[in-house]
Amino acid sequence: MSSSRKAITAIVVDDSAVVRRHLADLLTAGGIEVIATASDPLFAWPKMAAQWPDVVVLDVEMPRMDGISLLRKIMTERPTPVVMCSTLTVAGASTTLLALAEGAISFVTKPTLGLRDFLSDPSNGLVAAVKAASCANLRALRPGRANLAAPAANQAAPSGGRQAHMASPTTGMPTRAAAGNASNGAMALTTNRVIALGSSTGGVQTIETVLSALPRTTPGILIVQHMPEKFTAAFANRLDQCCAMDVKEAVDGDRVIDGRVLIAPGGRHMQLQRSGAQYIVSVRDGPLVNRHKPSVDVLFKSVAQAAGGNALGLILTGMGDDGARGLLEMRNAGALTAAQDEATCVVFGMSREAIRLGAACQTLPLPSIAGWLSQHSATANLAHSA
Repeated sequence: MSSSRKAITAIVVDDSAVVRRHLADLLTAGGIEVIATASDPLFAWPKMAAQWPDVVVLDVEMPRMDGISLLRKIMTERPTPVVMCSTLTVAGASTTLLALAEGAISFVTKPTLGLRDFLSDPSNGLVAAVKAASCANLRALRPGRANLAAPAANQAAPSGGRQAHMASPTTGMPTRAAAGNASNGAMALTTNRVIALGSSTGGVQTIETVLSALPRTTPGILIVQHMPEKFTAAFANRLDQCCAMDVKEAVDGDRVIDGRVLIAPGGRHMQLQRSGAQYIVSVRDGPLVNRHKPSVDVLFKSVAQAAGGNALGLILTGMGDDGARGLLEMRNAGALTAAQDEATCVVFGMSREAIRLGAACQTLPLPSIAGWLSQHSATANLAHSA
């Protein structure tokens, strides 16, 4: 870090002295100034008040006051980026998802075995999570929900359907002819629509906001949210309780049907495939792609190949660039694509890269996304019938 730039400051709150020491050492080695540590929230609060940190690293289960209670106090009295530390268990996953819904920026998971080695590993993601959290847009964590179903006025479908979304060859974007080519052969024989979404940091609140505003008649949705095993099942269960659509963690061979949302399982890649006139998903192990498994790029590229102009692609908040190139492939295959705008992203990374590459036909604020999906999912392949 440049000497002219102020170092990121952090406080570590964890009931284990060993964990506090290792996390503090890891953050310090990563160029982050640890200004205090505390064994529980009640000890942490006066230390924070004396010197408020840029980021709070917070354990979930602690004596006297749990991490969720401190998180709520922080977000109510002085909103500050919070990174949760939780165990890689079913209980830890459910509690961490609650923390993300309450305003935590992101999380790192602590294994129940081999903890000391994990805490000493610079590649465990903690430093990157704290650095990303320090730049997070906290205002995006509490989006207004009054007009979620209404698309922005300037996002209405232009006359002429999909043709207006096809750029000329000089831009490197797909032409009307290219969209037509994508629909040749078996791909044109189905009218089924597919919606593909990808997100990372900040995605828990964002996806919940979008899905809770969609009707049950919405075409099948495929989602990659960067999460480890156990967390994606808990995430799917949480969404299923608040959405009109059925939400489940994807299983190999699941059909993509109207009213169903399939969440890519942690530790597996999810891809779209054709089975006759139907769409199904393939869930497989494989190498990390863009440092992730599941990877948004893996999903988007498969959707481009299997669905072409029958698809809608949307990239949301998140750190890094996973999904940007896959979204470009979707657009080149005739799909209508969009990226979440900077003002409503918690972390403007994945969307920014997609916009930079020209992968997004449109840029949308979060309150307009559900309306955009509803508006265009019924006309996703208008170019095919022209």
